[in-house]
Amino acid sequence: MTGAQPHRLPRGGRVDRSTLLRCTVDGHELTGHPGDTVASAMLAHSVLEVGPSIYRGRPRGIVAAGAEEPNALLQLAGSYAEGMLPATTVELYDGLSATTLSGRGRLDPAPDPALYDKKYVHTDVLVVGAGPAGLAAATAASATGARVLLLDEQAETGGSLLSEPDTRTGGSAVLGGSPAADWLDTARAALAAAPETTVLTRTTAFGAYDDNYVLALQRRTDHLGPRAPAGVSRQRLWHIRAARVVLATGAHERPLVFADNDRPGVMLASAVRTYVNRYAVAPGARIAVATTGDSAYDTARDLRAAGVTVVAVIDSRAELTPRAAALADATGIHVRTGSAVTGTRGGPRLTGVTVRALDAHGRPTGEGTETGCDVLAVSGGWSPVVHLHSQRQGGLRWDDALDAFVPSEPVRGQHLAGAVCGTWQLPECVAEGSYAGGRAAYETGHGPAPVTERPVRTAPGPVRPLRYVPGEEDGDDTHFVDPQRDVTVADIRRATGTGMRGAEHIKRYTSLGTANDQGKTSGVNALGVLAALLDEPDERHEPDGRHEPDERDGRHGPDEDRVPGGATTPGDLGTTTYRAPYTPVAFAALAGRERGDLFDPARRTALHAWHAAHGAEFEDVGQWKRPRHYPLPGEDMDTAVERECRAARESVAVMDASTLGKIEVWGADAGTFLDRVYTNGFKKLKTGFARYGVMCGPDGMIFDDGVTLRLAPDRYTMTTTTGNAAAVLDRLEEWLQTEWPGLDVHCTSVTEQWSTVAVVGPRSREVVARVAPGLDVSVGGFPFMTFRETTLANGVPARVCRISFSGELAYEINVSAWYGQAVWDAVLEAGRPYGITPYGTETMHVLRAEKGFIIVGQDTDGTVTPQDAGMSWVVSTSKDFIGKRSFSRPDTRRPDRKHLVGLLPEDGATRLPEGTQLIAADVPLTPDEGPVPTLGHVTSSYRSPALGSPFALALVAAGRERLGETVHAVVGDTRVPVRLHGPVLYDPEGTKRDG
Repeated sequence: MTGAQPHRLPRGGRVDRSTLLRCTVDGHELTGHPGDTVASAMLAHSVLEVGPSIYRGRPRGIVAAGAEEPNALLQLAGSYAEGMLPATTVELYDGLSATTLSGRGRLDPAPDPALYDKKYVHTDVLVVGAGPAGLAAATAASATGARVLLLDEQAETGGSLLSEPDTRTGGSAVLGGSPAADWLDTARAALAAAPETTVLTRTTAFGAYDDNYVLALQRRTDHLGPRAPAGVSRQRLWHIRAARVVLATGAHERPLVFADNDRPGVMLASAVRTYVNRYAVAPGARIAVATTGDSAYDTARDLRAAGVTVVAVIDSRAELTPRAAALADATGIHVRTGSAVTGTRGGPRLTGVTVRALDAHGRPTGEGTETGCDVLAVSGGWSPVVHLHSQRQGGLRWDDALDAFVPSEPVRGQHLAGAVCGTWQLPECVAEGSYAGGRAAYETGHGPAPVTERPVRTAPGPVRPLRYVPGEEDGDDTHFVDPQRDVTVADIRRATGTGMRGAEHIKRYTSLGTANDQGKTSGVNALGVLAALLDEPDERHEPDGRHEPDERDGRHGPDEDRVPGGATTPGDLGTTTYRAPYTPVAFAALAGRERGDLFDPARRTALHAWHAAHGAEFEDVGQWKRPRHYPLPGEDMDTAVERECRAARESVAVMDASTLGKIEVWGADAGTFLDRVYTNGFKKLKTGFARYGVMCGPDGMIFDDGVTLRLAPDRYTMTTTTGNAAAVLDRLEEWLQTEWPGLDVHCTSVTEQWSTVAVVGPRSREVVARVAPGLDVSVGGFPFMTFRETTLANGVPARVCRISFSGELAYEINVSAWYGQAVWDAVLEAGRPYGITPYGTETMHVLRAEKGFIIVGQDTDGTVTPQDAGMSWVVSTSKDFIGKRSFSRPDTRRPDRKHLVGLLPEDGATRLPEGTQLIAADVPLTPDEGPVPTLGHVTSSYRSPALGSPFALALVAAGRERLGETVHAVVGDTRVPVRLHGPVLYDPEGTKRDG
């Protein structure tokens, strides 16, 4: 061992000893080398203790060597301090500065200056995990010419092989008769040479979703620290769609549960082996090993080979397997069979353990013996990393021989290989990987079918599980199951004492498995403890963990035959739910570049530059920038809107209506689909005609509205409200994919492909006739709610519709967005003799409200049915549609439901603020005496040049039965009398529509 790093071994490891790196942890300067993690650098300096536990403040130490680490959590200093990072996964770089945490990070209030981005890819075969099985799968798949993407969370490929001693210098791992290190080099070279293969290291697949959609986070520059190049994203979020997925995600070792098992110095046996072989670090000088199976003997062998004293192996099994016996004989290590560690001592770092024999039932018996050690390497079995499999709703089964949950079968489109299946033997992992990779590629149309069947794995060596080991004293309050949440056996016992039996209930009662490690080392142990407690004789469970006999029914206490473990297995209890993300992901990484100005991108029409140049004041409608009004010099908004309204009502006006959502609905069943989506019928709509429609949710409330054109027998164009277009498309896809997958229907958003110019007013016919001279624009030749395909005078193909959202004669000219500006200019030129006036959304609102036309989301609020809005005429009684059943509910048929009505202030001058509450004329304003009963509220309110006064639309209880009544609008402390009117206040006979 070296002096500067007292626990660094003199040789071995995968670190670059030629370069020295300096870092600071908790104010102490440490050194390390490229290839180290912060944890391995700490251990090299004999710094094993980290931040104390989150609730009880108990000393804690490094436990693991990977993402499963529950204790060693860091807050990294820098331009943006990031917390809750496992020291076992943070790669060392020069100048790193960190503070250990007590299970709780600190959110840096400073803005994060780093770049984050996203990438969307398709691949034939995605392989998750680049250990032996994953490398074999990727190599087999890439050999077929398939496009392969291989991901691994570590800095280099190799997985468990990175923790093996170098077989070329005396290690024992062999593949195909050659050292495993040579096999690894060959596999890496083959993948590097494959033109259609991409290998992403430092990349964690954290979420698996339907149809092999996988999310993965690549840490691109985290390991470089301040040397990260400018302009390169720190992390990249990969959105991956794979035809086939191979999961080769390996397994995590489990700790043992006994008294004071959280003391610094108690580590996973596999982690100790990793530190010795991969990082050339000895975590201690005198190490004891406690195990329930064979794998920990590899740790003992490698420690002895590295010159580290192994004081004993404590094996719960009464007899050793031939493999374990051979390793013990070869190394001369003392093995104590049929025994377990029952407690530890130290202050705070481990200085020794208590060992007791186990009886036939697995309970401690006899006097304990003290064994001195500074590290205890524990192995309580292995848990396959089934998280991504389970996120896809893949089933699990409990395997008694493995003492682990394993996938019961792959989900559709996925294959499994290696330790994730419970395959522990290295040659068998490689064989499974080769088969899975070849099979996955074949299923995507690449290469021949695998010539062999899936390999048959050999039976694992026997294990003797220890669910938990009772201590020397009564109580289980220092038997830690989840150290990151400070959850003990006593906490689980307390939960069962309340009558809880389910794993999900126990999880929520104790908070077990809810920390950022998500119970990677504690989940199965918790189920084992729960199973053991449920098998105990029925006792009264006391909150402090003591167990008192119940004299009423003769139940016995703890001094009688209590067996920690029995017939119940974790498999009888089931697991808790595995949810994404597998490891924590920063919100900044999920957002990518969609922050600040890019958080909600502004969408602009093809005419935006013209609007801006001509003084338009814009408003945000959804993501769109829409002109609200066009003030002339010296005009305020009210004056500008009055001028625009007069133009639309008395001459001609023009509006950019391109932002309306447009969705093409096509397929043989398009008409049937629209009949189910809209409250009125569309299947019988003739080609060349248009129809207004209303959509409701399943609750019968208005969701959206718009006009739909029938372009052909199998093709429609649906328009939606501007701000609701994306939600409508989502809803259409949801119904198609989940309720009616058998319909031949496809939906495509075409909003941005079209520019729409609305020409409105009594002189609009003359303007359109000049723009489209080949089009018959007469009343008879171009009826209302029809459309025509034509070519404009400037040669632009166009679809012209006779649609009106103002009640006036109006046309909508739809052209490719490429030609939007040219057509807008042509309309302005054609309307110049008539004083054509551009108008914005505020004028549009005045015009439509005068006619009682609703704006979804303004005049509706999720509680308004079509009948409430006065549109019973749009609800079919002869067909079914989404929401129809809800119209028969008593609540939707109440006579006192709020109806849409018009309001006219009796003083002819007061413009009511939108949202103003309405009360009956005889209701006193006495808020101090309790809530004042209201009748409804104002939804829209404007000044109307056409009416010569302000007006409003409102939702009023039983409004249609109150028409002609006077109610009071409460404006501040003032009561404003208003008269209820029908919602159509302008041209109720509709005489203006056809000019």
